[in-house]
Amino acid sequence: MKPKFATIETWQQAELLMQPAFIRLIDNLRKQLDSSTWRGTYQDVQIWADNISDETKARVLQLRQQLETASPEQTAEIEAELSQMPSPYPGYELHLEKDDRQIKVDLWELCYRICFRSPMLDEHPVDIDTHLIDETGDVDWNQLEEKTKQIVEQVFATLPE
Repeated sequence: MKPKFATIETWQQAELLMQPAFIRLIDNLRKQLDSSTWRGTYQDVQIWADNISDETKARVLQLRQQLETASPEQTAEIEAELSQMPSPYPGYELHLEKDDRQIKVDLWELCYRICFRSPMLDEHPVDIDTHLIDETGDVDWNQLEEKTKQIVEQVFATLPE
């Protein structure tokens, strides 16, 4: 689910925090994986809104594949049709494996847990965790690292033995 922002200031604060949070998240996940018996791989995924039918998803994917080999005239037609259809937004997952167990972890959801004070619920706007921003309006790197480390440790603590 994409976050909703109540104000431009909230959006700007999220913009300030998301990239550093994602970088710290990946680094902390790497550190945990290094000392874990779980193996991890990262995968790009496409995330669709809940109300999009399987037929629509299939049509969008079919059109995107057709674009790869389309002539210039066909390309214009396909792009026109695609512009009228919903699009997925990019997601990023960590796939954890151990023996016969597999767990998928949504990395954007973890970033949201780092950057926002409360979980995203339906259409409610998010609240930025302002403890992650210092008095000058910049990222408080120590607070960001601590919260990221805590969330990554929680993920690994909840994995089955």
